[in-house]
Amino acid sequence: MKSVLRSNPLGIEAGPRQFFAMTSSDFEHPLTRAIAIFLGQIGLDIRAGAVPDETALPGIDIDHGVLVVDEARLAYPGDLLHEAGHLAVAAPDQRASFHHDVGNDGGEEMGAIAWSYAAALHLEIDPALVFHAAGYRGGGASILENFAAGKYFGVPYLAWCGMTNHTGRAARADMAPFPAMQKWLRDA
Repeated sequence: MKSVLRSNPLGIEAGPRQFFAMTSSDFEHPLTRAIAIFLGQIGLDIRAGAVPDETALPGIDIDHGVLVVDEARLAYPGDLLHEAGHLAVAAPDQRASFHHDVGNDGGEEMGAIAWSYAAALHLEIDPALVFHAAGYRGGGASILENFAAGKYFGVPYLAWCGMTNHTGRAARADMAPFPAMQKWLRDA
């Protein structure tokens, strides 16, 4: 595998990480590749590799805070945004402790869902690729319908983490409200 250094191909503000290393042959699917680039730019680690047969989402595993993707078994590339959302909303000192499982904290789950919606919009990816019929225990369409109508959940958690602002707080601070994000990773 040949590593290449690429500069900000998606125009994403990356803070101090203006460049990132990526293995050019890691991901074939354009959507998977675009998501991987974004995740690398915001500071999440992602790599191609073998994953166990039984994972929360087909073709995706978490290995001590690193997203591992078996692209041949990846059923829905948009699922990467949801799993990355779990890592993004977790406290920094907890990320590396995630191994195969991201836990069962309801607030973090709702935050990961809201984060993945914001990320899809930011990347100009149809959110239906994240909130598909096979996901969210069959509730993907309902989540998508509500979020598209501005009926969000998980946003208070993201705001509490300092990652975005809900409508009232954003207006008082003269900032863009969710789905705009002030930062993509929780830092405290």
